Amino acid sequence: MVYEYWFVMCRIGRAITTHMNVFNLVIENPTSGKAMSGKLNRRQFAKSSAAATVAATLSAVNSPTLAKANVLGANDTIRVGFVGVGNRGAQLMKGFAEHKDCKLVAVADVYEPYLDRAQETYGKDLMAVKDYRALLDRDDIDAIAIASPDHWHAIHAITAMSAGKDVYVEKPLAATIHEGRQMVEAARKFDKIAQVGLHRRSMKLYQRLREFMVEDKIGKITVSRAYRLNNMYPDGIGKLETMAPPANFDWDTWLGPRPKQPYQDNIAPYKFRWWQRFSSQMGNWGVHYFDAIRWMIGEESPVCVSAIGGRFAVDDDRTIPDTAQATFEMPGKSLISFGQYEATSNPALAHGEIELRGTHGTVYASKEGYKVIKEKPGQFQDKGDRGEEVEFELNEPNSVATMNHARNFLDCVKSREQTNCPMIEGHRSTIFAHMANISLATKSQLQWDAKEEKFDNEAANELLHYEYRKGFELPKL
Repeated sequence: MVYEYWFVMCRIGRAITTHMNVFNLVIENPTSGKAMSGKLNRRQFAKSSAAATVAATLSAVNSPTLAKANVLGANDTIRVGFVGVGNRGAQLMKGFAEHKDCKLVAVADVYEPYLDRAQETYGKDLMAVKDYRALLDRDDIDAIAIASPDHWHAIHAITAMSAGKDVYVEKPLAATIHEGRQMVEAARKFDKIAQVGLHRRSMKLYQRLREFMVEDKIGKITVSRAYRLNNMYPDGIGKLETMAPPANFDWDTWLGPRPKQPYQDNIAPYKFRWWQRFSSQMGNWGVHYFDAIRWMIGEESPVCVSAIGGRFAVDDDRTIPDTAQATFEMPGKSLISFGQYEATSNPALAHGEIELRGTHGTVYASKEGYKVIKEKPGQFQDKGDRGEEVEFELNEPNSVATMNHARNFLDCVKSREQTNCPMIEGHRSTIFAHMANISLATKSQLQWDAKEEKFDNEAANELLHYEYRKGFELPKL
């Protein structure tokens, strides 16, 4: 307690100094603070500011959710544990390890070869366990990075936050819309820093494009498009018989909250992306583009969705479509369209990975840069080009984007500021993927109430969540 109150007094002193500097700025530059100019003298301002700071800081100390990261300095080390260290988890570990102020402390995974690989890469001092709860019990872990299968994200993240850990959780945020909302509420309740792994938000390229879009240079945007292209014809993920799981793989725990079922080699540890019970390509790839597009055009949630598709060409065990198209109507009067094409891989766009079509120009963006192609007037309109041609190149591969996203998370763990992709933004973008899958499942065009997070269709609302298997329930808030 002595240390905590010493820390409080230091914060009070810094806060008073900061407030006095603001006061000086207002007095010396009245145009920068018109609302305060002439309202308070220096003594009144200092007194009110100090009182407010003392009250707020003492309240934080007395709160059970006082974050230990509040006392971290810019040079302090953030100690991170990783849950799920397979394909994406290994990439995350590499991205975090690039930063000198980050220490990789422990890993958890139900597949032993992944644990062995992590220790071979980062040393035997790295604790490697099957049960992720062992990481949460350690006081020397500040944050948990989660790259487990989608159907485990909510349990892992909420449990970690309730144990006092900040979290980095991979996309798609959750396996259901209900789970995503619970994760948002947990971050608020436990006052934890959260970063969702939609790493385009930490790419300098997309940050610059967002600034360009705010300037409204391509006119009214009416259509935005993106695609997942991957020709898996004819065999896809294959057709396999059920069998006993490998001895080094805890299949029952991997299934977690989902119902028991026999093991197949083309489900886990990676190919679960093609099984609706565990994931989807709408969630795996679509959520990247939904997030980038809605960020660029300044939208939060759709008002309706219509999705169609099915298994048209690929003959395998998958339970998701090989061909699907989802279209969303946005409240700002535009459409967002995403195509999941896994029986063809020829380019669907003139350039890049996302397309934003405006009345004065079209933007094409990718990880290598973006370009703007100006519009020409159409039928019955005055002649003359609209807009201007723009081209910007900046190659940011996936590894760099991951490293930058990890850097932003580590900085925010120290500063307690909001990350580039907080839980609420990850939730909003993941909702698009769930809406598309639910529209496909119900074969319905669905109206969406973003405030209530419900559809106008009862059959669709039944798919907002599911009943967990006993022993793997979602933690209650």
